[in-house]
Parts: sequence; structure tokens; C-alpha cells
Amino acid sequence: QVQLVESGGGLVQPGGSLRLSCAASGSIFSRYTMGWYRQAPGKQRELVAVITSGGSTNYADFVRGRFTISRDNAKNTVDLQMNSLKPEDTAVYYCNARWFEDYWGQGTQVIVSS
Repeated sequence: QVQLVESGGGLVQPGGSLRLSCAASGSIFSRYTMGWYRQAPGKQRELVAVITSGGSTNYADFVRGRFTISRDNAKNTVDLQMNSLKPEDTAVYYCNARWFEDYWGQGTQVIVSS
């Protein structure tokens, strides 16, 4: 069982930056593929970025070049650095851990608005 707790969301102006963090419980964090997903009102949840246990990363086209995912296996955390934010990035962002099973955090709200 893995518990995930996200933090770092909030209100930011277009063009601004936010850093989301996800803290995970458990002693085998390093084995999990970690990801960030988002869900905007009225839309399906979508993949934003993932990072494997080996450190390989993949990004959705709509965030590539603006967002960076990273992990610290010593601290059991995975972060999402979001730069050049756009209003369409407004969503609830969820942390995901995957290793045979999927685990989800409760989500953190990101609002990009002037």
C-alpha cells in the first residue's frame, strides 16, 4: 500500500511558475513509476508526465518544454516544475504511483488566471 500526498498547488498568473510535490509512503518507492496527471472541469483525467524507476521521463505534448518531472528516491518524493503556465493548464493535478497496481493522491488544485 502506498499513500501519496500532493502539495504546491495554487493560483498563478499566466506565464508564471509553480512547483508541485508528491510525498509517498513506503519503503519501495524507488521501484515505482511515478506520474503526474491532471483533470480539468468537464474533462477526463490525462497524463502530464511520468518518470520511471530508472529515471526515464516522458511528457505530454502540451507540456513538453515547459514542465519538468523529477524524483528523489532518498526522500520518497516526486516533483513537477511547471513553467510558462497557461490558463489551459488549470486543473486538479494528481500524483500517481504504479507498480503492478495504481495508487493516487487526493490532488492539488492549480489555477492559472490573471
